[in-house]
Amino acid sequence: MKKIFSLLFVAAILSSSCNNSNKSGETSTTDPAVTTGGQEAVKDDESQKDVVKVAVGSADHTTLVAALKQADLVTALSNAGPFTVFAPTNTAFEKLPAGTVDGLMKDDKKADLQNILQYHVTTSSLKAEFLTDGMTLGMVNGDNVMISVKDGKIMLNGSANIIASVPASNGTIHIIDAVLMPPAKK
Repeated sequence: MKKIFSLLFVAAILSSSCNNSNKSGETSTTDPAVTTGGQEAVKDDESQKDVVKVAVGSADHTTLVAALKQADLVTALSNAGPFTVFAPTNTAFEKLPAGTVDGLMKDDKKADLQNILQYHVTTSSLKAEFLTDGMTLGMVNGDNVMISVKDGKIMLNGSANIIASVPASNGTIHIIDAVLMPPAKK
């Protein structure tokens, strides 16, 4: 019995060392769990996607994803949250005056872009059924968004309708048909 146990133990060690070898025959000392970048760099094809990965996977949100990258907000929104993100579609961005999006994507407008994008995020996960008429939500940028509900339709600031909702691992995404513009600073 001791011989069988010893042989199994040696076989397990040999098998383990073979699995840790690279093509040149050297043993790998790097930890595959260590990656560069923030939470967004973690590769996970099994778990539910976070709000950023959901947006990246949507053909209707390429402008939003580009803006998040330009504003350096990808890592923040890839973290644990929870977040509620009101995600304007590409069509919503196209409704802005000509040149607005291009202007905001310039390096010298990064703070303005961050302010606008942070006005689309609150730090809790709110499902659509939780949003009630007259509710005020505090947004990440420090301003508030007013919720109105009429005939079962949810509107933000009287200008953007929630057209769909998508759960994510770190919150909820409400797809909206207009870009929310924060109030002017006094």
